[in-house]
Amino acid sequence: MTYAGQKRWLAIVVLAVLAILVGRDCARAQINETGDLSIELVDPNVLRVCADPHNLPFSNEKGEGFENRLAELFAEKLNKKLDYMYFPQATGFVRMTLGAHRCDVIMGFPQGDDLVQGTNPYYRTAYALVAKPGSGLEDVATLEDERLKGKHIGIVAGTPPATNMAVNGLMANAKPYQLMVDTRLDSSAEAMIADLMSGQIDAGILWGPMAGFYAKKANPPLHVTPLVKEKTGPRLAFRIGMGVRGADQNWKRQLNRLIQENQPGINKILLDFGVPLLDENDRPLGAATATKAP
Repeated sequence: MTYAGQKRWLAIVVLAVLAILVGRDCARAQINETGDLSIELVDPNVLRVCADPHNLPFSNEKGEGFENRLAELFAEKLNKKLDYMYFPQATGFVRMTLGAHRCDVIMGFPQGDDLVQGTNPYYRTAYALVAKPGSGLEDVATLEDERLKGKHIGIVAGTPPATNMAVNGLMANAKPYQLMVDTRLDSSAEAMIADLMSGQIDAGILWGPMAGFYAKKANPPLHVTPLVKEKTGPRLAFRIGMGVRGADQNWKRQLNRLIQENQPGINKILLDFGVPLLDENDRPLGAATATKAP
């Protein structure tokens, strides 16, 4: 074959390969435009959820968490089977689950975290102060309140309210709890509530869903005050949505529609678990107002 012939043959091969790739992309675009999620989801007939097997009130292997309940609601609405990829929610969780295509959605993820692509938020909550009824601390709404001076307060080390405690001189008598624990063996939230009930600490500060869940389980129930009136330090209220892969645009849009269409049912599940829900003006959402979007 002459040199010119070789060049012509190579050009034909290149054009053929390009035609295949373009055709594949066009087919993918056409499939996605029809709403078929088979390109984005490994199995479009199964809602595959990434979850921690030992992390109440969010999820566990027995399906007892509110994220389990939300997954059941969404699977029913999507007419899909429900399956889980369980992995401890610590370093590497996203990489080993969603990133490895072993599941397709993380049911709870803070808005603005760039590890995943977030859906629209479906609830808003804040870190909260937990205290015993009759302690005189039930209506404490900010960490600068003088009634907290000299008190033993439980705080999970490394969380945003720890900064606020330091600013207000509350760390000297504070009792720290570990942020990263093996959830199969330990729970900082449970340990803090146990210490509060036994009198080892006077109050505790926990992420809202944990505060509400464990306060509701206590006997008698504990008082929970979302810390939304802080004037210094980092923000303590966050919007929570769901997490998907960056390329999964149709899947994200479908989840957004589900959130919008089922907000009252979502809020009911959250309130049943004691999650202190907030609107955009930091007002609490109860059963009567829980139909509003976050």
